[in-house]
Order: sequence, then C-alpha cells, then structure tokens
Amino acid sequence: MTIQDQIHAYLALQPEAKRRDMQALHGLMLELMPDCRLWFLDGKDETGKVISNPNIGYGFQVLGQGKGSRRDFYQIGISANTTGISVYVLGLKDKTHLARTYGKALGRARISGYCIHFKSLKEVDLQVLTSAIRDGIEQTSA
Repeated sequence: MTIQDQIHAYLALQPEAKRRDMQALHGLMLELMPDCRLWFLDGKDETGKVISNPNIGYGFQVLGQGKGSRRDFYQIGISANTTGISVYVLGLKDKTHLARTYGKALGRARISGYCIHFKSLKEVDLQVLTSAIRDGIEQTSA
C-alpha cells in the first residue's frame, strides 16, 4: 500500500466532521508544500504496539544533534485524536514561538511547544493557522 493509499484509508476512517476537517488540512498542506515528501505513521512501534495516534507528515528535515539522536522526520504533521485534531510544527528552536506569536489570534486552540490542538477547524482562524504552518515550514527548511 502506498503512502497516499495509507493516508486515504486513514482519512476515510474518521467520523464525517473530522474527516472533512482533516481532508481540508491535507489539501492545505499540499497547497503549501506541493512537492513535499509525504509520510504516514500508523502510531505503532516496531513490535506493533500502539504508542501514538496515526499521523500524516509533510516535508523533510533532520532532527537531533548527535550521532545516536539524529533522524529523518517531517516538518509539519496532522493527526486526528479523540478530542479533536493536532497540527505538529516540528523542529522549531524556540518552543514558545507558536504560542507567543499565534496564540491570541488563533481562536479556541491549545498550543504547546510544537503542537496546535483544536476540536474542529471552525474553532480556529484558518488564516492564522496557515500563517503558523508557513512560519514553521520557513523555519525548518534547509
């Protein structure tokens, strides 16, 4: 199964409202990063144990510093979970940047160092979310 097939199957499994929001975010990401590398992580470790929610990744960067901690990973990710949707902006050096820069204008969302979590797209300002994602892409592009 290709990555695109895995993404399509994952989106199809979501309840209707969340599926629409996830498809809209997926479309937005493909607009922002049309030639990006796509990732699909099923949330399972090498033994098949579920350790996280599945997620779709976009782009490419190398995370970590030393030999043992360096790994290839995506720049932006999206994931559906039981309480809503998470957008991951990975690789930011300043873990307060997202909250400080976009927190007040974003709407009803929780922002951690690299995660923007919201119940549905209608609760956030899509232009502000798009700006945060663009910012993350710019900061983590080589």
